[in-house]
Amino acid sequence: MKNSTQLCGTKAVLAGVQMVLAAGAIMMSSSVVPAQTADAGFGPANPFYAPSALPFHAPPFDKIKDSDYQPAIEAGMAEQLKEVRAIADNSAAPTFENTIVAMEKTGALFQRVYAAFNGVTGANTNPVLEAVQREEAPKLAAHNDAIYLDAKLFHRVAAVYEKRASLKLSPEGLRLVEIYYERFVHSGANLSDADKEKLKKINEEESTLSNAFRSKVLAATKDAAYVTTDKSALAGLTEAQISGAERAAKQRKKDGWVLPLQNTTQQPYLSSLSVRTTRQALFENSWTRAERGDANDTRETIARLAQLRAEKGKLLGHDSYAAWKLEDQMAKTPANALKFMDALVPAATANAVGEAKDIQAVIDSQNNGAQNNGAQKSGFTVEPWDWEFYSEQVRKAKYDLDEVQVRPYFEMNNVLENGVFYAANQLYGLTFKELKDIPVWSADVRVFEVMEADGKPLALWYCDYYKRDNKNGGAWMGSYVRQSKLMGTLPVVYNVANLPKPAEGEPALISFDDVITMFHEFGHALHGMFAASEYPSLSGTAVARDFVEFPSQFNEHWATYPAIFHHYAKHYKTGAPIPVELAAKIKKAADFNQGYALTELVAAAELDMQWHSLPVSAPLQKPDEFEKAALEKKGLTLSYVPPRYRSSYFSHIWGSGYAAGYYAYLWSEMLDDDAFQWFQDHGGLTRANGDRFRAMVLSRGNTEDLAKMYEAWLGSAPNIEPMLKYRGLEKAGAK
Repeated sequence: MKNSTQLCGTKAVLAGVQMVLAAGAIMMSSSVVPAQTADAGFGPANPFYAPSALPFHAPPFDKIKDSDYQPAIEAGMAEQLKEVRAIADNSAAPTFENTIVAMEKTGALFQRVYAAFNGVTGANTNPVLEAVQREEAPKLAAHNDAIYLDAKLFHRVAAVYEKRASLKLSPEGLRLVEIYYERFVHSGANLSDADKEKLKKINEEESTLSNAFRSKVLAATKDAAYVTTDKSALAGLTEAQISGAERAAKQRKKDGWVLPLQNTTQQPYLSSLSVRTTRQALFENSWTRAERGDANDTRETIARLAQLRAEKGKLLGHDSYAAWKLEDQMAKTPANALKFMDALVPAATANAVGEAKDIQAVIDSQNNGAQNNGAQKSGFTVEPWDWEFYSEQVRKAKYDLDEVQVRPYFEMNNVLENGVFYAANQLYGLTFKELKDIPVWSADVRVFEVMEADGKPLALWYCDYYKRDNKNGGAWMGSYVRQSKLMGTLPVVYNVANLPKPAEGEPALISFDDVITMFHEFGHALHGMFAASEYPSLSGTAVARDFVEFPSQFNEHWATYPAIFHHYAKHYKTGAPIPVELAAKIKKAADFNQGYALTELVAAAELDMQWHSLPVSAPLQKPDEFEKAALEKKGLTLSYVPPRYRSSYFSHIWGSGYAAGYYAYLWSEMLDDDAFQWFQDHGGLTRANGDRFRAMVLSRGNTEDLAKMYEAWLGSAPNIEPMLKYRGLEKAGAK
């Protein structure tokens, strides 16, 4: 993850731009304004022309017009190339300061405009911004290549790298040199001129196709919403949910009711809808959203992307794209990642089979009961669209736990302030002050100043939680300003989600899964806010993909920690604490349905790795046939447990930075569960434990080897046993 890459959700950056942003500092604190560029349409009237005068150098969204982005992006690229050219052409011998540190200081204008553009196009896009994305995607890829494939510049970087041991650099400085050198090599700096030209063409086409995929999936997801004019089809939903469906229909100028889709295969409404034909229709709308043979069908796009990436991997000296992608990750090789995932499959699917038997028993008992009462009710075998509905009934029967009982205790704003913020206060001493005078990109957005225990400013944090049709699916964290001692900048970060927006005056009651999402994304935010690096390229979340999910998933654990849970789980009307009996039921049901949950996640991760392990000799794939064969190969053939994402709408891997990297959620889960077990073994929720974790992990960014960093904090190599325990897999015999 580099300066503007979002984490966790499906929000994507334009292909190729990540490393450019990593190379450039934020420089928002500088008073220097850009020199004249080749773009005559860019000048002092553009709000990106000079650094923002707002606190923390936050983007001035009240002044930014859609028409401001493109000229500023192009001017920013031109300016950065000029800065980089000066480094490459420097007649002085290459040194750490005049080459590596100089690179860190490039791209100030480009960073501030692209960070804002990236944030808005993910959370509040429109046709004008989408058109800019389409046009700029190949240009941004070319911009990245112009830097990392520059032979003269690489010669200087390599010269510093070769003599690094004699330079008496700080550990962080030494790490920066190594990261720069590895980044250049990883990007193709050692290729011949002819192969560099081939790579440039591949990168240009890949970026164009990735952008097209993102646009298609956004439109397909909107178009595939379930629409009905028959209110009885929505039986089982609460009045608030039905009202929300009616509002969604009015917003889209449709009659009746609309159930919008989320980014995953399964849909939240499926746990409540009692009419089976409605459930099936909603599920099939989700499953086929991007496979309708229309302008938003993505299958040709992803087939070509997979082919291009195989070519790229081969050109860069590897057997596959995955082998190239993982060389700088913690897993190192696809074989290591696959070995880890493959070992989870037997236990996960065995648990899912057991869960399916429980569900089928409920279906059969209800069918037999209907027949005994003289009703006509045909039996059926559980299908994917039945799982959520009947698993909820199994949960009620096993644990006497009903989602309807739970929601009144999870009001979103209360969860935020008395749960998410409270945990950060107890662990790290942070306090939060809401600011009403910071411009935002949507009226839904809230802004908070984050302060240290002594009142010292730490960061600015935005949250944009409610679902909108012009917002990408999922949930994510991003950065507008990256922390850097070199540049004198403090972090400005944001969390985005897709929680259902209540009617005016109504409470935002959310599911416990949504509570976990809020804690998860704030874990990413903490990783960004606690950054204490000298250099922006090593700051905060600029770490390997299979490490970056560790702090976020670790933060999830505090949602269920008793001292935190009971501080926020209070009835939205009365303020009464959640009954002890209900809290106990939630805890007891913690590993319920984990077979399904893990199987759908492993299926998506395995699918990703299979796509990106294709050799260059493989023919152009037919996505549906490939997906079926890939899942069969891994023993993931349970008809009632589809992958969390189907290939055709798997935005993480085709439109974001998770290609050959979706396994990172599972890999990081091993790290985060082991980390939480350490906390449990050392006194749990204490400031001492929190401060130690912050000092040794969260503040360190990518300033040292990540595996060594983790082991130094934990005191040992990571152990998978806590993950098996928290997943409820110990009894299933996973090893």
